[in-house]
Amino acid sequence: MEVNDTDVRRERCDPDRPAHPGVFLTREAGKSDHQPAGLSVDFPVSVVLPAGGTGERTGLRTPKQFCSLLGRPLISYTVQAFERVSWIQSVVVVVAEENMDLMTDVVQRFRHTKVRAVPGGSTRHRSIWNGVLALGEGEGEGAVVIVHDAVRPFVDEDLLYKIATAAKEHGAAGAIRPLVSTVIATTSEGYLDHSLERAKYRASEMPQGFTYDVISRAYQRRGSTQSFTICPADRSPTSGSKCSESDFEFGTECLHLALQYCGTNAKLIQGPPTLWKVTYKRDLAAAESIIKDALSRSACVITGGSASGAALAGALREAVGALGTELEVVPDLRGENARCLAKEGNFILVSVGPSRPSEVEALLTELEAANRALLHPLVVIWVHMSDSDELSVSGRAAAVMDLSSAAKLRNILLYGIQLHPSKIGHMKTKQPGSHVWKSFYLCVLPFDI
Repeated sequence: MEVNDTDVRRERCDPDRPAHPGVFLTREAGKSDHQPAGLSVDFPVSVVLPAGGTGERTGLRTPKQFCSLLGRPLISYTVQAFERVSWIQSVVVVVAEENMDLMTDVVQRFRHTKVRAVPGGSTRHRSIWNGVLALGEGEGEGAVVIVHDAVRPFVDEDLLYKIATAAKEHGAAGAIRPLVSTVIATTSEGYLDHSLERAKYRASEMPQGFTYDVISRAYQRRGSTQSFTICPADRSPTSGSKCSESDFEFGTECLHLALQYCGTNAKLIQGPPTLWKVTYKRDLAAAESIIKDALSRSACVITGGSASGAALAGALREAVGALGTELEVVPDLRGENARCLAKEGNFILVSVGPSRPSEVEALLTELEAANRALLHPLVVIWVHMSDSDELSVSGRAAAVMDLSSAAKLRNILLYGIQLHPSKIGHMKTKQPGSHVWKSFYLCVLPFDI
């Protein structure tokens, strides 16, 4: 079968599609592909993620932020959504003291590099306050602190940028969404008292951003010059707190504290419909479905460092990009590239020249060594670019079929594609000795059995 370039005409991805919470795309150093190239901020930005909830509404023993979705805790997806943003410096995760070891294990296992965990308080505001204190005055004058929920993994860089820049300009900013239901007030006897005009009100969402000065003053008493330390989970913040006991016990809205205690009127920014929060057990299933869809839209291409492999990867990226699929291209899985082993669900291994099933075996061994707790199969596609015009597959397929059988037992699906130069000839690139395989014969090897 001869495969040639075709014009791919598909609708672009739905703008309301959630950002992939676990993808690092191929990019220039220091840039993120989830934001137009060159866009950055010139002030420090850090994140506080309150994650001390017990998950009572899910009805599960495990707090929902630590529930496993496709082999990765929910909170890890949220953390990675912030780590992929180059201009965010650090992420403070505030967890219940009994979950500190669990969070430390998540950080180490999934190789989170910008994260530190601190013990939380008994309520949401106490936990956020502990996170702000953990950042400390070292964040510097004019720094911005973004507060987000650990159980909202689908946040994209575009919104984070809008929140951070608005907070820098106005002192505070927050995401909002239109109300989808009418809000009513009831009497103590359970009868309708009155209803609110829905068009005049909005739902407050996350993320929210504040200058460090505003968020710290919102939790402190006016004129207080004393130093502050993180408070134990069963106590209120120290006597320098601006908030009342009622604020700390029952309050949930940081923007309100900024307005009430600092006089800072937050800039409100319309957020996308994907800002929903995992609250109930059914939400975990919905989040897993979204993540699974996102995983199917990304892959890691391993070129082996060859020019022909890189050229093929470039052609693939251009073709599948029109379908909403994102490829990260790496020469190997050593060093920093080893992060792909922990985050990707699809791998394309490109081999050039003589068939070397040992390369496939090495990749399978590396995936097994990564010790991922998988709830779905990994997919490995071996693309062998042969210099020969012969389409013989029987000899090399037999060896890999054994690998495929063994891989299935480890929850890995192995497929193979063999590419041969077209008789039409290669299209030369600007670099001598390399080829773009725009036109080739394709033979699917029966590795998956």
